Amino acid sequence: MASIRFVNLSKTWGAGKQVLQGIDLDIADGEFLVLVGPSGCGKSTLLRMLAGLESISGGELYIGDKLANHIPPAQRGLAMVFQSYALYPHMNVFDNMAFALKMAGKAKAEIKREVERAAEILQITPLLARKPGQLSGGQRQRVAIGRAIVRQPQVFLFDEPLSNLDASLRLQMRLELAKLHQSLKSTMVYVTHDQVEAMTLGQRIVVLQAGKIEQVGTPQELYEQPRNLFVAGFLGTPKMNFLPARVADKLADGWQLACGTAQIKIPHTDLATGVAFDRKWQGQQFTIGIRAEHLEILAQATGAENELPAKVAHIEYLGDSAQVYLQCEASEQLLCARQAVNSLNASQAGQTVWLKLAEQHCHVFDQDGLALSHGQR
Repeated sequence: MASIRFVNLSKTWGAGKQVLQGIDLDIADGEFLVLVGPSGCGKSTLLRMLAGLESISGGELYIGDKLANHIPPAQRGLAMVFQSYALYPHMNVFDNMAFALKMAGKAKAEIKREVERAAEILQITPLLARKPGQLSGGQRQRVAIGRAIVRQPQVFLFDEPLSNLDASLRLQMRLELAKLHQSLKSTMVYVTHDQVEAMTLGQRIVVLQAGKIEQVGTPQELYEQPRNLFVAGFLGTPKMNFLPARVADKLADGWQLACGTAQIKIPHTDLATGVAFDRKWQGQQFTIGIRAEHLEILAQATGAENELPAKVAHIEYLGDSAQVYLQCEASEQLLCARQAVNSLNASQAGQTVWLKLAEQHCHVFDQDGLALSHGQR
C-alpha cells in the first residue's frame, strides 16, 4: 500500500492545449478515492499520468515518499483495471490471471498460490479453466480485477471498469468492489463519469471540470455542502433544483429573496465562506438550490412563507415514491420533487399545486455560482 500526492500537476497537449492544470491532491494510504466529472474533464488523463501511461507536463507526482515523474510504469507498483477488460481470448482464466507473474519469472508454486487466492476472493474459482468467450461481462470484469490482485500492487487504478455492464451487474460489482477494498485495505483510485458510482464507492470524491478540481470531500459533504453550482448540479439523483432569485431585504433572522412573485425566506447562515450577507447585495441576482426531497407539494396555498405556485408536468412512479416534475413561473427548467406515493393527493399532469420550500435546506449561490449558504440536514 502507498499514499499518493499530486503537487501542481499539469498536462498539456500539442500546441499549448492544457488538459489539466494546478492539480494539488493528497490520497491517503489505504483510501478509496473516486475521480468523477463529465466527459473531457481530465479524470482519465490524470489516472493515466499516475500509471505512467501519459507524461507529466508540469508539477510533481509522489507515490509513497518517492518522486515518480520519471519512474517507468512497470516499476511504480501499480495495477490498472481497464474499461475494456483487455483479456487474452486464447488463454483460460487461470493463464490470464497468471500472465504478469509468469513474465516476472515467479515460481510455478507461487503463481498457483496467488491465482487461487485471488480467485477465491472474487469467487471465480470454478471459472479458472474457462476462456473469456465463455464468461459473462461481470465474470470477465472479475477476471480483470483478479489479474490486478495477483500482482499485489501498492495501488489499484480503475478506469471506468463498470461502464460496459448492465444496471443490475453494475450494482453487484459496486458491492463486490467495496468488499474487495475492505478485504485488501489497499489504496484504490477509481475513475467514473457516473455520480452514483462515485457516491456509493468513494470514501472521498474529487469532482473535476475542465481540467480543474472543483471540490474534494466525502460523499455526504459534497451532497450537503456543494461549493458551487456545478458540484450541486452534478452530484445527486435527481440533480438539485435551481431557482433564480433576487435579494429583496434583510430580516432579523435571515434574508428575503424574491423568486418570481413569491418571497423566499433564507435563514441567516453562511457556512461556505464565513462572509455574512451585505447590503450591497440587495437587488442582485442569486440562485436558490434545493434538493427534491426538500420540496413539499401542497394542493392549495396556506399563506405561509416559502410557497411557490407550480403546475404538474409529469410524474415518474418508482414504487413507494414518485418524482414529480413541475413547471414554475420562477424557473425555465422543470423542478423535481420526491414524494411518497401515498402523499401525492392524486396529483396529475396539468394540475396546479403549490411548492413548499424547506427554508433550512435551501442553498444560496451568488452571481459567480459560488455557495454563500448551505442547507442543513
